Amino acid sequence: MSYRVIALDLDGTLLTPNKTILPESIEALSRAQQAGVKVLIVTGRHHCAIHPFYQALKLDTPAICCNGTYLYDYSAKRVLAADPLDKSKAARVIEMLDEENIHGLLYVDDAMLYHTPTGHVTRTLNWAQSLPEAQRPLFLQVPSLAQAAIEAKSIWKFALSHPDTRALQQFAERTEAELGLACEWSWHDQVDIAQAGNSKGKRLAQWVESQGFSMQDVLAFGDNYNDLSMLEQVGLGVAMGNADDAIKARAKKVIGTNVEPGIAEVINQEIL
Repeated sequence: MSYRVIALDLDGTLLTPNKTILPESIEALSRAQQAGVKVLIVTGRHHCAIHPFYQALKLDTPAICCNGTYLYDYSAKRVLAADPLDKSKAARVIEMLDEENIHGLLYVDDAMLYHTPTGHVTRTLNWAQSLPEAQRPLFLQVPSLAQAAIEAKSIWKFALSHPDTRALQQFAERTEAELGLACEWSWHDQVDIAQAGNSKGKRLAQWVESQGFSMQDVLAFGDNYNDLSMLEQVGLGVAMGNADDAIKARAKKVIGTNVEPGIAEVINQEIL
């Protein structure tokens, strides 16, 4: 089958551990675009933290951000569709975080906010500082996440990290039970909290349909639990070799890790 859309998760999938894209992937994706295939980033990241990869791939498509919370048009610099967090529920999450002494990033509008610079936050800040100034995402340390949430126009998600993953799991379960929010693991020590009903698969399906395609026309790559909603819906869902076995078991195809040229090989086989 010849696929018309390629959907790509970033971290752990298209990106190496050093946050770079393999040259083989860049070449294969460029050739696919030249053949008329639409290439789409589908990520847990904020749109302001995608710039270097979007530009490296020379894309003209919108990006699906924050696990499907919104669709962002880079050329127009605007959100095309979104289901942000309910502000009253976001306020309660912040209260609960203070109670449990768990920290992380709050994704709003065009920035990522934090109060306490934990290891996860520091690593992200260091990555941002390594980029050319024009590509750096906007990170802001704020005196109060609660006040920042009130002032934000839209709240996309929380990205929470904690050295004790069991404590993080318990917090996620409590948040789902008490507030009815969606909690998804996007990294081995990171849980994302967003409005229930959002997912990469749902937002991808909406965009694909708007382009006159079906999900059977899509080739998708992912590595984590927040990718399952798209991997299981598309024509060919491909799991990376570095994914958990549970992810691999639910994908239609498994390839090498994110430091091997498996993405390029699949594109060459299935499209080119």
